[in-house]
Amino acid sequence: MKRFTYFYCILFLAAVSGGWAIDSDSDFYSSITDYLESIYGIEDNAGLTAFPILNIPIGGRSEGMAGAYSAVADDVSFIEWNPAGSSMLNISELAFFHNNWIADTKIEALAYSTRFNQLGLGVSGKWLYTPFTQYSYFGERLSKGYYSEAVAVLNASYNMLSGYYFGGVSVGVNLKGAFRSMPDYADETGLVKSGSGSEQSAVAVMVDIGALTRFNLFKFYNSRERNASAALVLRNLGAPALGDPLPTVAVLAVSYSPIRPVLMSFDFSLPINMLNLDLSGKPYWAAGLSITATTFLSMRAGLLMKAGNIRAVIGSAIDLQYVNLDVNYTLDLLTQLQPLNRVALGVRFNLGDNNRKSKSEQVDEYYLAGLEAYSQSNDDEARALFSKALEINPRFEPAKEALKALDEYEKLSDRIERMGRLEY
Repeated sequence: MKRFTYFYCILFLAAVSGGWAIDSDSDFYSSITDYLESIYGIEDNAGLTAFPILNIPIGGRSEGMAGAYSAVADDVSFIEWNPAGSSMLNISELAFFHNNWIADTKIEALAYSTRFNQLGLGVSGKWLYTPFTQYSYFGERLSKGYYSEAVAVLNASYNMLSGYYFGGVSVGVNLKGAFRSMPDYADETGLVKSGSGSEQSAVAVMVDIGALTRFNLFKFYNSRERNASAALVLRNLGAPALGDPLPTVAVLAVSYSPIRPVLMSFDFSLPINMLNLDLSGKPYWAAGLSITATTFLSMRAGLLMKAGNIRAVIGSAIDLQYVNLDVNYTLDLLTQLQPLNRVALGVRFNLGDNNRKSKSEQVDEYYLAGLEAYSQSNDDEARALFSKALEINPRFEPAKEALKALDEYEKLSDRIERMGRLEY
């Protein structure tokens, strides 16, 4: 069985990495493009916002699910989709991402996130760059350089009301700074104008605000992990950059895991033009699917239905305990299906959980020992053990309920004893 598993892993990754070559002028490709555009239409307000880097995913599991990740947000790539995710992460992570975008455009990214009890913190940086060359009417090269954009993010979130029965509600915020760099270009005489690029360079400051909650819904397997989640997010809220609005978007998202290996997600997004609401883009949606095939292999797929930018993604990840390797292949209607085009690679490092798992296990041990002591009528010992469990985790409701039951039992015993004295 193992040999078949490894064979399918290699076959799948080869397909993802290599793709299948299809000519963009072929009837097959054109028919798909025309059909999807006829369903979803053309975006009349495309290209009106600044900093396209804010709309391009860095890669990882989130891109493998076509960006339907706002309610999932369970690894460090949450920082792109929902700032509330950091306070619900199981482990601290450091990640590096590389994304081949269209027309020789590349994206590099670095992200880190950690969690202290109910407080989550994160930081990330993303850099987009593409070569720029200006030619005259006669094909002479006039200027060259790189057009680039960069975004830095500081994240913080806090999980409120969490406990044994309820996953809580996490609220988070990203503070983001973006910079756009343009190379100098030549005027109509063919001379390069010094400082012409900096005139079109720009700086922007913005915030993301998000909320995330996890709960159990129609759960058909046993686990303490909640199998459903919901999220609300407002991304890229800030002042215009050189008169152009930022790509602000409001998102409503849900995710659901009917059985342990399968996770489904859905994001509904509403673009908002903060300068003129009438020029806002059309609403769009994304759906994602992730399947854990084995303890070390997971596969995912996603579909983004956005006017003028319909996108399909397939991907996979190999988990080597302390290192996770991601690869995704994206097909959108601006490109063609060909080898190594639109491949995103990611490496995530597991930096541990700050002893949360061992503390949780210790809480369970104290609680179970307390129940055993209670069953043997050792009330004082049971009370001490339940109290120790609460010292480690003050939000562990079963221990609170056990202490409350002990208090009620003692009150009832005292009352029965007093009533017995009155009879004599």
